[in-house]
Amino acid sequence: MLDEAIRIPGTNIRIGLDALLGLVPGGGDVAGGLFSGLIILQAARDGAPTPVLGRMLANVVIDVVLGAIPILGDVFDVAWRANSRNVRLLDAWRERPTATKRASAFSVAAILIALLVLVALAIWGSIAALGALLDLLRAT
Repeated sequence: MLDEAIRIPGTNIRIGLDALLGLVPGGGDVAGGLFSGLIILQAARDGAPTPVLGRMLANVVIDVVLGAIPILGDVFDVAWRANSRNVRLLDAWRERPTATKRASAFSVAAILIALLVLVALAIWGSIAALGALLDLLRAT
């Protein structure tokens, strides 16, 4: 329902409530993210392990953050389909719990490492920009 409720006539492209909510400025993507949280909540109730839940949460966070970008985010919402990904991930965990847990743990670790690198680069860039600004002020 959230990702594939409606087929666009003349195409094989399907959109859902998540993409439609994303069209509402200033909160549509957040509302879609809250609905997406229901799938994660169900997975937690079913006993899904932390790495699987973390990977599901990462899918939703990516969907909400990138979906909030005007116009490009709306296209991203249709392509990313975080909810369909999460349902497939939950089904995979039910069928192959050990392999899915291991793959999810690896994915979550990779995401965390990438975030740490981005934070480090942002800090380094901020320090470099501040240093350049101070040098410019000293020169004048």
